[in-house]
Amino acid sequence: VQLQASGGGLVQVGGSLRLSCAASGRAFSTYVMTWFRQAPGTEREFVAGITWSGGSTYYADSVKGRFIISRDNAKNMVYLQMSSLKPEDTAVYYCAADARRRTITTMNNAMDYWGKGTLVTVSS
Repeated sequence: VQLQASGGGLVQVGGSLRLSCAASGRAFSTYVMTWFRQAPGTEREFVAGITWSGGSTYYADSVKGRFIISRDNAKNMVYLQMSSLKPEDTAVYYCAADARRRTITTMNNAMDYWGKGTLVTVSS
């Protein structure tokens, strides 16, 4: 499975941005998909996850109410709609796939596949 994140860029505080993650492979629809982020000098942290059907989602407290994760299995895509962006949201964002579980995990070492990140910069 190959994952490719895109959609990052420079946005002002309070603005919005939508990240996309394109996946290869027919098994995509069976994977739990997750977004992580990593700011300079910090560890990679969980942002949001979505189950294979899209029926269940989970968010880090820091983004709850501002970010929405979604997926389109027909297109092998997962999205992260980010709103009310804050300077502390500045980070490289990564999409990741968990091929072994049916529930969302926040542990980055549990992911089986990673895409290259996309940089989000929120300017004040």
